[in-house]
Amino acid sequence: MIIDCHGHYTTAPSPLGEWRDEQLAAFDADRVLPEAGPAISDDEIRESLETNQLRLMDERGIDLTIFSPRASFMAHHLGDAAVSAQWARVCNDLCARVARLYPQRFAPAAMLPQSPGADPAGCVEEIRRSAVENNVVAVNINPDPSGGYWSSPPLTDPAWFPIYEAMIEHQLPAMIHVSTSINPAFHTTGAHYLNADTTAVMQLVEGDLFERYPELGLVVPHGGGAAPYHWGRFRGLAAAQGKPDLHEHLLNNLYFDTCVYHQPGIDELLTAIPTKNILFASEMIGAVRTVDPETGHYFDDTVRYINDADITDEQRASIFENNVRRAYPRLDELLRSQGR
Repeated sequence: MIIDCHGHYTTAPSPLGEWRDEQLAAFDADRVLPEAGPAISDDEIRESLETNQLRLMDERGIDLTIFSPRASFMAHHLGDAAVSAQWARVCNDLCARVARLYPQRFAPAAMLPQSPGADPAGCVEEIRRSAVENNVVAVNINPDPSGGYWSSPPLTDPAWFPIYEAMIEHQLPAMIHVSTSINPAFHTTGAHYLNADTTAVMQLVEGDLFERYPELGLVVPHGGGAAPYHWGRFRGLAAAQGKPDLHEHLLNNLYFDTCVYHQPGIDELLTAIPTKNILFASEMIGAVRTVDPETGHYFDDTVRYINDADITDEQRASIFENNVRRAYPRLDELLRSQGR
């Protein structure tokens, strides 16, 4: 199998965005928030996927995608904690509907109802609800719900511990994924995403999170930002701080995905990071939707890069399937129940 661990519902039917506009308008006007979520039919969901994600999955040979709400739509900086809680529930339930309509092609993941200044412990209820009601296989954690101003404590701070404990309770890994940047200095997908990935790795280097929670699994998307390219710097900084070698300090718990959109970048990732810590992903349809004029192929057709890499068939199988199943135990359980 080829399992894509990083997909977002970027093509969700228009009533979702229209409902969000109504919700935020109600908040801004100090009116009661809408009680019911958007009205979206199964046919609208099918149409949004069959001409988009499913078509490209079929063309590229991707069997299943772990599917979460659109990252830029999380927008935790908008509204307050109550607004985020309602929005997270709506988006998570929609991704769960996708998985119920296409159980062989999608597995749901959940966003969290984060809000700047709010206690992360307020996310625990949605983690548990999503695990029990929607059978999600992962969650996304935004390390910067302020939208580019980084007012939250580092991921190693005790404020985050209730989230990690709920994840462990339900065997859920988390992808560390920011949302829209409202800081004009940081382009959302070209700077903020990659800055956040790099920052997350450095926060983990400085802390001792995995010593406290050895069962915790975290995924850093977009190839880990600058981390693989500067792996020697991170190793050196860890040594200077008296930390164990990064293989012991991080790599029993930390994974990097393959949302890197050219062959040299993928080759660097595969060289710097052990195969066991690399998970296949494309973020399709996502940040980069255009064709590379040098190759004639879409930048986000990451299957091609793994197939063309100078690695063994065993390594390729680990990246495409086996590592993902190991990192996402609920997904592995789901696939086994389907006879896969």
